[in-house]
Amino acid sequence: MELREFNNQVHPPPDYPSPAVSQPSLRLRLVPAQDTSAVQFDWASTPEDAGNSEEPQNLRELPLHMGLKRAVWQVQKMRVPVVSRWGSWSIKHSKAFHNFCEIAKEVLSYLVLWKRGIQKIGGHFGGGVQSYFLFLRFLVILNFLSFLLIAAFVLIPSIVFRSTDFNSTIPLSVNLTGVDKCMRYDPKPDPLAVFYTYFLDFISGTGFMEYSYLFYGYYNNSMVESNGFSYNIPLAYLLTAAFYFIFCLVCMIVRMGSVARAVVATGGGAVGGYSMLVFSGWDHGLQGDRATKLKQNNLRYRLQVDLEEERLKQKAASLTLGQTVSLYALRVFLNLVVLGLIGGTFYGIARATQYSQDQQTTGFQGLLLQYLPSIVITTSNFVVPLLCDKIALLEKLSPSTTVILALLRAVFLRLVSLGVLLYTLWEQITCEDENSEDCKPCNYNYTTYQCWETRVGQEMYKLTLFDFLITIATLILVEFPRRIVVDHCSCKLVQWVGRQEFQVPPNVLALVYSQTVVWTGALFCPLLPLINTIKFILFFYCKKITLFQNCRPALRTFRSTSSNFFFLLVLLFGWMLASVVLIYSVAKIHPSYGCGPFRFLPTMWKVVPEAVEKLNGTSTQFLFYIGSQRFSIPLFIFSCVLLCYMSALTSVHGKSVTLLKSQCKLEQRDKQFLVRQIEELNATMQKEQSEPQQPKRETEPYSQTELQWNGHNNYAFDPDEDPRPY
Repeated sequence: MELREFNNQVHPPPDYPSPAVSQPSLRLRLVPAQDTSAVQFDWASTPEDAGNSEEPQNLRELPLHMGLKRAVWQVQKMRVPVVSRWGSWSIKHSKAFHNFCEIAKEVLSYLVLWKRGIQKIGGHFGGGVQSYFLFLRFLVILNFLSFLLIAAFVLIPSIVFRSTDFNSTIPLSVNLTGVDKCMRYDPKPDPLAVFYTYFLDFISGTGFMEYSYLFYGYYNNSMVESNGFSYNIPLAYLLTAAFYFIFCLVCMIVRMGSVARAVVATGGGAVGGYSMLVFSGWDHGLQGDRATKLKQNNLRYRLQVDLEEERLKQKAASLTLGQTVSLYALRVFLNLVVLGLIGGTFYGIARATQYSQDQQTTGFQGLLLQYLPSIVITTSNFVVPLLCDKIALLEKLSPSTTVILALLRAVFLRLVSLGVLLYTLWEQITCEDENSEDCKPCNYNYTTYQCWETRVGQEMYKLTLFDFLITIATLILVEFPRRIVVDHCSCKLVQWVGRQEFQVPPNVLALVYSQTVVWTGALFCPLLPLINTIKFILFFYCKKITLFQNCRPALRTFRSTSSNFFFLLVLLFGWMLASVVLIYSVAKIHPSYGCGPFRFLPTMWKVVPEAVEKLNGTSTQFLFYIGSQRFSIPLFIFSCVLLCYMSALTSVHGKSVTLLKSQCKLEQRDKQFLVRQIEELNATMQKEQSEPQQPKRETEPYSQTELQWNGHNNYAFDPDEDPRPY
């Protein structure tokens, strides 16, 4: 009992009445107020004067609680500033500037593209569907800004120089003897062609479309010099393509950073488990009964998925060794089947590309042959994921693992199919699978590809256009008729099929595929970002119409924060694929002799060192120093040190976040323990009130379950009782 006596001396307890007498609650039990009337304090003093004043002026020695001491300290720190005319003028104008900024932000908020439409979509269908349209808006703005960059440095100067008939300065970096036939290229269309030929040219990118600013072959290798002004079109063409890729990378990284901060703030969507889902999983921005029922179904589905995953975990833990081996053998076999399907798809794309490039027919048959690779790629991207989803049902994986695996397979199929198409084209352009004699005069397959850059640009143009046509055809020929049949037919089979679900991941992967095609063909088709901007704008309105009129949202929803980060990560993979194509085309393949701004150069990159050599000595030395090892090695070391520092800082912050989370959990446990103690105390008091009165025990003023505060942020209990862990 020494601990109780010590606590009684430090904190003498009040005289509690008998348990039989009506007692106030614990919240109303106050510590007897100390007499502070004798304390005299000069509120006008300062913290510096406190040490030189009388004894009662020292805050540390005053018999006041911490709240009052903090208030005294704040009063002492207060000073009335003496503001000069310049200070008052600056304060006035700073407030005016702040008000102007607020008004400007409010005005600019009304100029946000599709703001109300996206808010309406989020209110009716939730944040998962809204994330698709936000991603689409990001790509529209990205493509439009990219087009402005290309137009400012390549398109407009080329139009101006061609219209003013400036003379071109051709840098002869290669020997032109023996390559006369390589310089023959005349894609100008026949002016007396049949009318439908123009439609075929528009669809395939040939004829009048080929001989325009749309493709690489129409640009000249002109370098204008007039009155001290010089502009090198080849250099501008190459550097603009490089800055275009860098600009897109910076935009993606900035957006990924903002999304990653949201993911970290929410704990990746997995913090709290069922508590977060039940207490904070509701979307209060929903509008209408349909959206409310949809959100209820989504929450129920997520709970079902969690329970199903727990059931599968328990079932997997109860499997015997033989059952586990057979299950994994089945999964390996099914994955081999999936790889066989994907490999067969790649082989079909390669064969279709080779066949379409070898045929030189015209008319509608030639149009179908030209679109054969696009048809095979689009069909495989639609059929193979469906087959993989059916196969995934036999693997007996958890629902979340099944969805992630399906997305990874779809991403791999879409991106690698585009890579197979490009590899097949490079193989035919560089004559790797044919007789090398065909490529000796020109260093590329001149007989089939007089301007191979324009040919690659035409393939990317056809992929972009065919993807748009398939989307419009699906909307008109599939989704609208399906909705009409479901609404006007009461057949059980039709009602069981129902309307088409609006699934966010496949639609986002389609956008990533389209953007990857644009990045791949931007070097060979400079106006492809503009075409993609128009295409995505039409996509927005088409998808919005089909969302509200024809589709029902999918029951399987995705968290908007984590899904946005995953979509941007997939988009980054597409950018990396397009970057490999750009670097290989610029550094390895010989440019065409008869077209384009690099027609007389051994490689496209050759224009950069030639332009550097024409600068003055100081600039040349500086640029060569930046490209030398004396600069690159220290820069690499500094980058490594900075990366290590940021990694250590991130680790420290991560540990701090983990510690704070653990403290929050401990505080929750403390609160739960205190609530239990209060409930037990109330139950004991009610039980004692119902019993006959007993004489008050003078030896123990506290009950055995009552808490005491010992002044050190710890709970002290009766030493005769065992303390409960909390």
